[in-house]
Parts: sequence; C-alpha cells; structure tokens
Amino acid sequence: MDFVDVDIVNDTPVFLSPKALTMLPSEFGDECVHLVQNFFQTVLDYIRGGKNHQAEALLRELREPNETRLGLSSGKAQGHALGSGSAHNVWESLSQSEAAKSGLLEDLEDTVLMIEGISVDIVSDMTTNIIRAPLIRYTQRMCEQYGIPTSPGVDSGPLWNSIEKRWYSEFVELPIAGSGRLIFVPKVLVRTHLQYDAGEYFRHFLLTRMQQAELAANTELVEIVKSGKGKRARTRKRVTKKALLGKYGTGKKAIVAETRKHPDALATYKALKRDEKHLPLTLEDMSSLEGAAETDWAALLHAVRSVPTGQADAGRYEKAVEGIISALFYPNLTNPNVQHEIHNGRKRIDVTYTNMGVHGFFKWLATHYSSAHVFVECKNYGKEVGNPELDQLSGRFSPSRGQVGILVCRQFHNKTLFLQRCADTAKDSRGFIMALDDDDLASLTLSREDEPLFAEWKLLRSRFDALIN
Repeated sequence: MDFVDVDIVNDTPVFLSPKALTMLPSEFGDECVHLVQNFFQTVLDYIRGGKNHQAEALLRELREPNETRLGLSSGKAQGHALGSGSAHNVWESLSQSEAAKSGLLEDLEDTVLMIEGISVDIVSDMTTNIIRAPLIRYTQRMCEQYGIPTSPGVDSGPLWNSIEKRWYSEFVELPIAGSGRLIFVPKVLVRTHLQYDAGEYFRHFLLTRMQQAELAANTELVEIVKSGKGKRARTRKRVTKKALLGKYGTGKKAIVAETRKHPDALATYKALKRDEKHLPLTLEDMSSLEGAAETDWAALLHAVRSVPTGQADAGRYEKAVEGIISALFYPNLTNPNVQHEIHNGRKRIDVTYTNMGVHGFFKWLATHYSSAHVFVECKNYGKEVGNPELDQLSGRFSPSRGQVGILVCRQFHNKTLFLQRCADTAKDSRGFIMALDDDDLASLTLSREDEPLFAEWKLLRSRFDALIN
C-alpha cells in the first residue's frame, strides 16, 4: 500500500515531515506546501502586528491528530502535545520569541531551532492539522482503490481555508476504527526525524561561528595554547565551546540571540540542509517500524502470473500489476491513482504515479524528460499488443502531465518488433513508452529483492535508451 499501515491501538513511531512535502512534485504536494506556508505566515503576521488574540485563536484549533496514529505515544494512540492548553504554549513561545518578531523564522521547521517547547512531534502534529483536507481526499481515494470500508457523516475536524484565512469543518466519508476516524498518510511523507535539529545547528554551526567572532575580537575568552618544545615550540589562540556556553548559555533563547548576531551561521546551515538528501524510509524500514512482515516479492509476482489471460480478468490483472509496480519503484514512483480520468472523463489512465525522482533511473528521468507523472497501462491480452495500444497510451501524454509511460502486458509474440514500434513512437515525438511483460516483471523483482535501495534499473534504462538512440 502507498500509505503508512495503521495500527488502531498504538502509534507508528514516524513523523510527517514538512520538508518531505516540498519533495513531492504534484498537485497534492503543492497544495500541502501552500497550506502550511499560508497558515504559518498568517500566524506570524498576526503576532508581528500585535494581534495576539487572533494568532492564538488559529493555533487553538490545532487539536490532537489521533486519526493518523503517528508518533511516539505509548500504549493506546492518543495524539501528541497539541490541544487548547498546548496551543496557548505554542502561541506564547512564538509571541515572545525574538525569532518571530525579527523575521528569523521562515519555515515551519525553523520552529524546531528557534522556539522553546517545539520539537519533532509538535511540528509533525501541526503539519498534519494544517494539511488535513488533502489528506482526507487522499484517504478517500485509497479507500476506494483498496476496497476499505468508509462511513458517511464523519466530522472532518478543523480544515484550513487559505483564502479566507480561517478554519472550517464539514462532514465527510472516512474509515472508522477503534477510537474514531482514520486518516492515511503517504509513506513518502514520513520520517523518523526532521531535517532540522537544534542541537546539531547549535553545536556544529552556531558555536563554530561564535568561536571565530571571539577570536577576531580577541575577547577575554581567547586562550593561548603552547605546544612542542625548544625550536619547535608553537603558540596558538583558541576559544573553547565550554567557555562560550559559560558566557552565553544554552537553549533556544541563546540560539535566537546569537543567530541574530551571526545570521550567516543559520544561512549556512539551511543551505546545507537544502542540498542534503532527506530520503523517504525504505519499505524494509517501514515494515520494521510498523511491526509487519517484509515485502513478499514472490507473492507479488505470483499475484500477477496467476491471473488468467483475457478481458474478464483485466481488473484483477491491473490491481496485481499496480501492487508489484508500486512496491518495486517505491519511493521514486508514489501516490498511485487508479483509473485516473483526464479530459473531463473522456479518457482514463490505468495507473498514474507521481515521480518523486529520489535517486537512480527515475531521478535521471525527472531531470532530463517531462516525467512529473509516469503512466502505466495494463493489457491482459491473449492477443498481440500493437499500434492501437501504443497510440492509446501516447494519447494520454502532455507536456504538463508528463510524456513517459510503461505498457505492461502478459507476453509479446514478437518483442523485438514491438520495442521498435515504441522507438518509432518516440521518434515521432509522441512520447516515451517502455514495454514490459510478465518475464520482465520477474527480472525486475529479482533485481530488487536483495537490494533495499535498488534504483538504477538497468532493464528500464536499456529500454529507454532504445527510444532515444
């Protein structure tokens, strides 16, 4: 499944990462980023404008998000530190923070560095609340896709309206289990830690910059250290981090005060983090954290091979192919949208994936070709697949949606001829189609089975090279 498996009793020890939202090149990702930035900027604008009552009122709606069952609660899932009382604490920390007033705060994850009492679980909870509306729509689609029962008339919880800058709620359809509603979170959005860490920033960036400043000013913290003897004797100046901590203190108040003196330290840290890989967890990591069995590759392949050939079982074949493709190419291909309608419903695509382009072949693809989405068509034919099927898939391409697809079928009577037809389609500027049959899926599965981070996909690369050479 594309989402974190829900334990209806205990929380799964992962967090929703705001940074991960920015890595998801899709309408879903763009909407989530917009909502988070809009909400947080609204709160900060109120605080800087002295409208503290309005700021606290917005934060007060950030209730405990039990419905995702994520975090570090022990025993029964109970949400985290947000609620009316804790929202007041968050507002108080923000309103009293020099970082908020001075403009040091830019992103939601900045609060981990600058605001007392805000840590990874709080940021995750705030994010969950703010993007609840797109998460609900995602949950509804996953329920329809995987046949998960839902109940009508469920209170959505607070939803953020970025245009009117207010909270609202409505009744929606959601799955119900245990203590209440469930909302699913895509696996690619969760991490075991956030990208920003206050201790890391303070120890390895800010203190280092403070040492340089003390040495340049030759303050009382500067020590003369001798080394060697006789002609080899040398002296050097130093400022210890212990001395800095004694003079300036520790904690986020000290971080804010010293960052205002040395903003380049924060700029350096954030620039490093922008370039740092903040990769999604592997399927193996997720299985361990969820307490579930690891991916059964043989079972996924058997699910495909065991489907009888023919139109009567086309839906079953499509579901089996989606299962193995989603597992094979995670986390690069994510957010599978089955029977995706385009052109106002006049055309459908069997499965549409978002290409995150995390690493390997799919990153190369995203860098060089229009492939924000990758489209998959499944043909459970007993007859030869030919030009009509190629034309059908290429007709789904567009510069904005993407121009790369995968056509999966049971077998080819003349594979060489069909691959040449795919090359002809590419040469005619009608898009890039990689053709795979059941045997190719078996080969890909063998490549992936023993390598959790397998990403090069030489088979796919060879098929794509044949289209462009």
